[in-house]
Amino acid sequence: MILVKTEAGQQVLKDRSVPLTPRQRSAFIQFDGKRSIDDVLGSGLGIGREEVEQMVALGLLAPLDGQPAAAPAAVAAAPAPAASSSGRSRQQRYKDAYPIATQLTGSLGLMGFRLNLQVEGTTSYEDLLALAPKIRAAVGTEKAAALDKALND
Repeated sequence: MILVKTEAGQQVLKDRSVPLTPRQRSAFIQFDGKRSIDDVLGSGLGIGREEVEQMVALGLLAPLDGQPAAAPAAVAAAPAPAASSSGRSRQQRYKDAYPIATQLTGSLGLMGFRLNLQVEGTTSYEDLLALAPKIRAAVGTEKAAALDKALND
């Protein structure tokens, strides 16, 4: 199946409003309406089918016109992420917390460079949750409160 960037995907490519890992971003760019999913997955970028399906589920990619939209069926068949008491899924929590974490670690300057790279390397709620104690220790409990709320609320 061949995927193309949606209008929303084009906007995300410009403004980076949806955090994508460097690998996801590189793969996302390759979906140009000429390469199949298998071509992109086989290009050595190190992303899996699940990450492509996640971009489809987020509305960033869609099947090329004239193709059946059957590929995202795996997304529909996948179990839904656990939701918190506020009703937010783990994916939504990650989406909300990631920019806060990058802002906090980015504000540390050179001291926080490695920690910032670790945050940028996260790909899931669990990864970011595991880094939260390090971020809290680096910036202080008061500044980390917004991150804690985004992750745990």
